[in-house]
Amino acid sequence: MAGLSRRPGSTDPGRLKTRHVSMIAFGGIVGAGLFVGSSVAVAGAGPAVLLGYMATGALVMVVLRALGEMLLAVPGRGSFIDYIRLGNGEWAGFLSGWLYWFYWVIVIGSEAIAGAILLRDWVPLPIWMLAVLLVLMVKLINMISVDLFGECEFWLAAVKLVCVVGFIGTSLLFVLHGLGHAPHVMANLTAHGGPMPHGALAIVGMIPTILFSMMGSETATVAAAETEDAESNIARVTRTTAMRISLFYVSSIGLILCSVPWTDILPGHSPFVTAMVAMGIPGAALIIQLVVFSAIFSCLNSSIYITSRVLLGLAAAGEAPRWFGGVSAQGVPTRAVVVSSLSGLLVAFSSILAPNTIFAFLLGASGAVILLVYMLIVTAHLAVRGRLERAGHRFAFPTLPFFPWLNYLVVAGMGGIYSAMLLDVRQRATALSSLGCALFVLALYGVRRYVALRRSRDAEPATGAVLEPRQV
Repeated sequence: MAGLSRRPGSTDPGRLKTRHVSMIAFGGIVGAGLFVGSSVAVAGAGPAVLLGYMATGALVMVVLRALGEMLLAVPGRGSFIDYIRLGNGEWAGFLSGWLYWFYWVIVIGSEAIAGAILLRDWVPLPIWMLAVLLVLMVKLINMISVDLFGECEFWLAAVKLVCVVGFIGTSLLFVLHGLGHAPHVMANLTAHGGPMPHGALAIVGMIPTILFSMMGSETATVAAAETEDAESNIARVTRTTAMRISLFYVSSIGLILCSVPWTDILPGHSPFVTAMVAMGIPGAALIIQLVVFSAIFSCLNSSIYITSRVLLGLAAAGEAPRWFGGVSAQGVPTRAVVVSSLSGLLVAFSSILAPNTIFAFLLGASGAVILLVYMLIVTAHLAVRGRLERAGHRFAFPTLPFFPWLNYLVVAGMGGIYSAMLLDVRQRATALSSLGCALFVLALYGVRRYVALRRSRDAEPATGAVLEPRQV
């Protein structure tokens, strides 16, 4: 992120460590979307949903690999938003930056309410008050220092890591008849309508749900920009995150499907709890409830962090008011943290005061914008690598194979996902409102560009100067 680059070897106190970034990367991909949200995908597609998880994991893998290649070939630019701007132009940086900020602000509000609902079972306070307390607590963590944020994320992600690894190990014992009663693995996978009880189109229809549960893997590249060795940490994150997605998502869902019939998994109810109850693990519901709360708190923490850094980067690029660029002595963009936290609280209150109007619109408008951001990453890679190859640049590291055809395939795949959302009555409103949100941001960019050109023409006479081509 512009303005966040650090000199390699710096020993300033307010820096994230490599172990922080590694766990932030893990925490970004494993959250409530896996522990609870996966139930919707399984119930909607049956055992064949594993194909959807594999395909979506491959899609995310290509996006992160393309991002990593740009980061290594043209180092020092900042976060992925800066590389989108580099490849596609200023309009794309403006669009992706504001859409990304908007998406995570909505996440702040929705996660605050989700956490408050969980806490209500233990703390006898109104939901709105619990939501405010959660956001204020996370805001305080982000305001104190960057390394405190990293330390909190490290331990919150560690809780999820222990849970997932423990679940995978226990499930393997169960499936291999080393624990409890012997499950009917083949019957679980083939009975109750077969592997594809709702047909192949149901798998395609669940891909948007699966993809949105994996969102957040790219946030670690922003965090890596605040480490002592930013370039190597960013490269490591983009290389390893995709493997983690494949390991934890595919392994966990696959073992759940082997352990219990897919018909036992109900939308909105954690499939992990269903499988753990089948294994005879006591306190399964409480264990997952605690893990889900830690995932929600972690998501809140990361959301305020990422929104503040995106706002800081937009201010540094002149695409947001310069006032947002203020940084404390500890390296924290305090103004951006405050604005993002308050914006998230407004979203949370809208879910209480107007759940079926304002909040429903905000959720819909943010629902598919990350898909557009991912498409911009892939097209930016297409442009940057194309320029580098035409300039005779020799890559000193493994590159994305089948260039540029793989880029075209991924863009087409994302277009197919968006088309599937348009065809699905349940997701059509989300697709249309997200498109409207993107067009609104583009309109703002057009107005901003027009005003800037008018001011420059009024301030300076024409000189006949020729603009130089934008450099890679």
